[in-house]
Amino acid sequence: MFSGLINILMFMQRQLYPSAKHQQRDSFILHSIFPEHLNLVLGIEKEKAMEFWKLFIVALMPVLKVLLITAVGAFIALDRFDILKDHAGKPLNCMVYYVFAPALLSSSLAKTLTLKSLVILWFMPINVLLSFTIGTAFGWLVIKITRTPRHLQGLVLGCCSAGNVGNLPLIIVPALCKESNGSFGDVEVCYRNGMAYVTLSMAVGSIYIWSYVYNIVRIYTCESSNLNKVDGSRITSVSATERDPENLSNCSTGQLVNVEKFSPENNQMGQLEIGFTNREAKVPKTEKIMKRLKVTAEKINLKALFAPPTIGSIVGMVIGIVAPFQKVLVGDNAPLRVVEDSASMIGDAAIPAMTLLIGANLLKGLKGSGVRISLIAGIIIVRFIALPAVGIGIVKGAVHFGLLHPDPLYQFVLLLQFALPPAVAISTMTQLFGVGQGECSVIMLATYSCAAVSLTLWCTFFMWLVL
Repeated sequence: MFSGLINILMFMQRQLYPSAKHQQRDSFILHSIFPEHLNLVLGIEKEKAMEFWKLFIVALMPVLKVLLITAVGAFIALDRFDILKDHAGKPLNCMVYYVFAPALLSSSLAKTLTLKSLVILWFMPINVLLSFTIGTAFGWLVIKITRTPRHLQGLVLGCCSAGNVGNLPLIIVPALCKESNGSFGDVEVCYRNGMAYVTLSMAVGSIYIWSYVYNIVRIYTCESSNLNKVDGSRITSVSATERDPENLSNCSTGQLVNVEKFSPENNQMGQLEIGFTNREAKVPKTEKIMKRLKVTAEKINLKALFAPPTIGSIVGMVIGIVAPFQKVLVGDNAPLRVVEDSASMIGDAAIPAMTLLIGANLLKGLKGSGVRISLIAGIIIVRFIALPAVGIGIVKGAVHFGLLHPDPLYQFVLLLQFALPPAVAISTMTQLFGVGQGECSVIMLATYSCAAVSLTLWCTFFMWLVL
C-alpha cells in the first residue's frame, strides 16, 4: 500500500519538477515524509531477495553434485579412456539392478518405515500414480500434435509418464537436508525422514514403472512391430508367388487353413459346427471371466513386475511394518543387526553407481539417431512445465483439505515427483523391445541437460512454497 503511494508521489514529482535539482529536492521531501514506511518496504524487499537467493543456493548444491558425478560417468565412458564402456557398463548395471538397489531399498525401508508412518504417508502412492497418469495424457497430446511415428509412440508415452522418482530424489533430498542449515528441522531427523520418503517413492515408482509404464510401452511397441511384420510378409509373399509358383507348396499351415476356409464345403461345415456348439454347450459367465483373467495374467510380465528392486522394497516394508522382524533385525540391540548393517553397506554403493551409469548412458545420446526438435520440445514442456504446474495444484489442494502430513519436507518430496526428468528404466525398456534405442538416448540427453536448470529453479520455488 505504502509502496504504491510512494510510486504515485514520485510520478507526480517527475511531472511537476522535471529538472534534476527539483527531483533531488522532492525525493528528499518524500524520504522525510515517509521515512519509517519506506525503510520498512525496502527492508522487506531486501529480505525476500536474500531469502530467495539462499534458497536458490541450497537447491543448487544437490543438483551440482548430481551433475559432477554424471560428468565423471560420461568422462570415463569416452573412447579415449574406455573404462565405463559396454564391457564394463553392463556388469555394473547388473550389479546395481540385482544387488545395490535391492539392498538400499530393503535396508532403508526397514529402518525408517513403520505401520504408523505408512498410514501417514498414504497419499504418496496416489501422488505418484497421478503424476504417471497425467503425464500419459500429456504424452498422448504430444503424439497427436507432433504426429509422432508409430514406432516411437510408446517411447514418448513412457518418457512423459514415468519420472525418475527414485534415483534423483535419493541424491537431492539427503543433500538438501545437509545444505538447508536447519530449514527442514534437525539435520539428523531431516535425513532420516527424507530417506523414508524417498525410499518409499522409489519403491512405489518401481512398481508403477514395471507394471503400468512397461505395459504401455509394450502395447504400442508390439502394435508397431506387428504392423511392420504384416506389411513385410505381404510384400514378400506376393513377390515370391509371382516369381515362383512352386512356392505355394511351401506355405505355412496357417496360410493353408486360411485358403481352405474360402471353400464352400468347409464354409457349410463350419456353420453347422458353430450352430451345434451354440445350442449344446453354453459357457457359464464365471468361466468366461476366469478365462479372461487367465489371459490377462499371461500377458502381464510377472518377471518384470517383480523386479529385484521391487522385491527388495517388499522385503524392507515387511521388516519395517512387522514389529517382531524389526526388533530382531534393526537397531543397536537387535540380535541380527549384522544382516541389516551388511545390506546397508552394500546399498551405499547404489547412489554413486547409478549416477555414473546415467552419465555413461547420456553420452550415447551424442551418437544417437536424429529426433525431430518438436518431439523433444514437447517432452521437455510436459516434464518441466506442465507436470510441475499440475503438481502444485494437486499438492496444495491436498494440503488445503487436510489430506497431507504437515511436514514441509514431505510436501517438498511430493512436489518434486512432478518435476523430474524421465526414468532411466525407459532406456532399459527400449533395449528390451529393440525399438527406438537411438532416439531414447537423444531424448534422455536433452531432458537431463534441461533438468540441470529446471530442477534448480523448481526446487527453489518448492522450498519457498513449503517453508
